[in-house]
Amino acid sequence: MGEKTPDPLAKAETRTPDSRVRRAEVDAFLSQVRSLGPRSDGARGRLIFALDATMSRQPTWDTACALQADMFREAAGAGGLDVQLVYYRGIGECRASGWVSASDRLARLMGAIDCRGGNTQIAKVLSHVRQEKNAGPVHALVFVGDAMEESLDTLCARAGEIGLLGVPCFMFQEGPDAITEQAFREIARLTRGAYCRFAPGAAEELRDLLRAVATYAAGGLKALTAASAGSQASRLLLQQLRS
Repeated sequence: MGEKTPDPLAKAETRTPDSRVRRAEVDAFLSQVRSLGPRSDGARGRLIFALDATMSRQPTWDTACALQADMFREAAGAGGLDVQLVYYRGIGECRASGWVSASDRLARLMGAIDCRGGNTQIAKVLSHVRQEKNAGPVHALVFVGDAMEESLDTLCARAGEIGLLGVPCFMFQEGPDAITEQAFREIARLTRGAYCRFAPGAAEELRDLLRAVATYAAGGLKALTAASAGSQASRLLLQQLRS
C-alpha cells in the first residue's frame, strides 16, 4: 500500500456554533436510531452504500474507507448487514460491487478505487437502487456527496419510483452548496428517508451518520416511534422518515 496515510479520524475538528448545531443533530439521529430492535421480518439488513468518487471527493473517500467497518459493527447487534458499494467517477463510469457481509472485504474494494474528475451521476445511482430492489431486498440507500449537476426533475422522478418501492434514501451532504441541498432534501423526502449535512472533513460526524443508518437498515422504526413522544429531535427525525 506504500507510505502510510494519516488517520482521518485523528484530525481535530474546530467547533463553531454551526458545527455544534450539526453535531447535535447527528447525535440525536444516532441516539434514536441506535435504539431500534431487530427487523420484524427477521431478514438480514441490506444497505447500498453509494459515494461520489469524482476528484473533489478523494479526502472523503479516504475517510469513508476508514469508517466503513463501524457500519458493520453497529449493525451486528440488530441482525447483521450486507453492503453493496456503488460509486461514480470520470466520464460516465458508474459501478456497483456484489453484496458483501464483511468489513475487510468492503475495505479491499474501496481501497482499489481512486477518485477521478467528472460530473455527478446520481440518476444512475437511483436507477441502480430500483433495479436491485426489484431483484431482492434493499432496506436503505446511503449516499454521500457534495454536488449535484443533473436535472432535478429527473432525480425526483427516479426518487419517486424508489419511494414507491419502500427504499428510504439517506442523503448526506458534505459542505453548504444550496443547489445540492435542495436536491438531496427532495430525494430524501420522496423516498421517506432523511437528509443531513456534515462539515467538510468532519470524520466524526460522517462516522456517526453511517453507523446510525446501518443500524436502521438492520432494524426498524418501532423504537424510534416510541421515543418520539418525549423528544423533539426524535419527532423531527420520525417526520423525515415518514413524510
